[in-house]
Amino acid sequence: MIQIYTDGSARGNPGPGGWGAVLISGEHYKELSGGFECTTNNRMELYAVIMALEAIKRANANIVVCSDSSYVCNAVEKGWLFNWERVGFVKKKNADLWIRFLKVFRQHKIKFVWVKGHNGHPQNERCDRLAVEASFGQNLPKDLGYLKSIEQESNLDF
Repeated sequence: MIQIYTDGSARGNPGPGGWGAVLISGEHYKELSGGFECTTNNRMELYAVIMALEAIKRANANIVVCSDSSYVCNAVEKGWLFNWERVGFVKKKNADLWIRFLKVFRQHKIKFVWVKGHNGHPQNERCDRLAVEASFGQNLPKDLGYLKSIEQESNLDF
């Protein structure tokens, strides 16, 4: 079994953002992190999960993802995501990331567990530090998915 812990952060929401992930399998331990120039907290929460899952080399792995994001955990565990997919993600934020998530999600057996954030959970606290540190990085890339969604919202006719 592989345990994944994730967290996302955005300073300003939207603002500079970061994500962090810790992967543990037996004696193996890996940390991942990165950031974007301008993004949202929910995007970084989801992006952390995607990056962790994409880092897994073998298919059909048994994985437990622990996240303090009720947005991510509930979307999967309560089945909201699959309803969003069924209707083509109409009027749903972060569709680009959810579509990317579904590709890797379907390669494994994954259970999501919500953990309370900022509550002293060692791996969650480590992911939070990774995410926040990444949000302060120099020359952060643009979150093109976020920028595209802002552009689309501004072109709506009311």
